[in-house]
Amino acid sequence: MAENGLHILLAEDDPNFGIVLKDYLELHDYHVTLCNNGCQAITAYRKGKFDLCILDVMMPEKDGFTLAREIKKIDANAPLIFLTAKSMKEDMLEGFRIGADDYITKPFDSEVLLYKIKAILHRKAGAPVAEKAEVTDFTIGQYQFQPNFRLLHINGETHKLSPKEAELLRLLCQHLNDVTPREVALQRIWHEDSYFTARSMDVYIAKLRKYLREDPAVEIINIHGQGYRLCAHNGVML
Repeated sequence: MAENGLHILLAEDDPNFGIVLKDYLELHDYHVTLCNNGCQAITAYRKGKFDLCILDVMMPEKDGFTLAREIKKIDANAPLIFLTAKSMKEDMLEGFRIGADDYITKPFDSEVLLYKIKAILHRKAGAPVAEKAEVTDFTIGQYQFQPNFRLLHINGETHKLSPKEAELLRLLCQHLNDVTPREVALQRIWHEDSYFTARSMDVYIAKLRKYLREDPAVEIINIHGQGYRLCAHNGVML
């Protein structure tokens, strides 16, 4: 059993790819049940307890969409990620209509999938980072940030942030010197993970970089395919 106790149902008809993905997820402390078709997967789901399902769309005996509908009848809140070699808009919309949390087109970066899994499980668990919401002040290098008042102070100057700027900076501070997954930020602040909200977040990241450029020891780094990392020397939470 994996150390974190989280159990994933993986339905994938390509045996080689399925085994590789199963091994990768287990290396990251997930317990994985691999099924080679939809019929095996629904049988496993009825017998076990799963925290998240990763379903290939094109499978023999029972396709991923049919399987997902049956899973949703058992548990309407079951987290789902679809895997597919097809990138047709109609298929993606069908997946989200069924209740998918994400839809990933093959080939994909396995590390990106890992972050998507973490983001979905965090949301379903009530986002553990919310436990840090009681922090009223952050020190970021030479900056003092008061998120509740949306105030950013440095060298006697004060910047008044917009509500989204303040929420985004708060989230970055909660992950200080670590990666803030894009999906977590989009769901927490924009309540939607789409192309347009992602572009909007990029704009707000650019705004925050302008506020933070007065201290060369502070920077927001773009981690390709994952999210952003707020880096600061001697940055601590008060």
